Amino acid sequence: MKLAVVLPLNLPNTITVVRIAACPVIFILALQPHAGWLMLAFWLFVAAAVSDLWDGYLARKHGIVTDLGKLLDPLADKLLLVSTFLPFYLIGREPDPLTDLPFWGGMPLWVLVVIFGREVAITVFRSWAAGRRGSVIAAGSSGKIKAFVQNIFCGSFLLWLSLVRFATEEGWTSHVLWEYWSVFHGTVVVLSLAVAIVLTVYSLAVYLRENRHLFRAGSVPGGAE
Repeated sequence: MKLAVVLPLNLPNTITVVRIAACPVIFILALQPHAGWLMLAFWLFVAAAVSDLWDGYLARKHGIVTDLGKLLDPLADKLLLVSTFLPFYLIGREPDPLTDLPFWGGMPLWVLVVIFGREVAITVFRSWAAGRRGSVIAAGSSGKIKAFVQNIFCGSFLLWLSLVRFATEEGWTSHVLWEYWSVFHGTVVVLSLAVAIVLTVYSLAVYLRENRHLFRAGSVPGGAE
């Protein structure tokens, strides 16, 4: 009989590690007041977000899903979240049309509390389940949808920051095409953030409900993160 050996640091897990390594780079680039660096942050973020789909696909296709991957993948998602949302908050502390959220202004602190608070709660619960119950909980559908919408917001806002700065530098802000585009793009940014906030709270409720059995002995792993 042929036995398959699954190494902890296989190709999907290696991709996840690379995504983790990209997070501080995105964080630094997102704080830069230059259109070019912000555009680079956007493309690096897109690559990181796409790699999240790629590593999961490879792991499932080749049957090399590991417990390490189940732990690293959510960690990478959370670090990618911090590497974008935190710079968004920091650059928006002072009113500035070049860094404000469209139609909104600077990112409120409560948004970070909701987004990060949910991730902290999930991480604590996941660690407790792994340590006390021996249950490694993989991400579930509601959490994946939440992450997808958050990625839309982060990517669209990074692109917005770059384009607004570039349009201002080139004197295009009074052009009719820019006016139409800014309304469309700004609406995408704001709506995706609003939906992401709602899904953040909803997915936490689903996660706790679907894994409530872990508070009892003899539990079977589940997941909704």
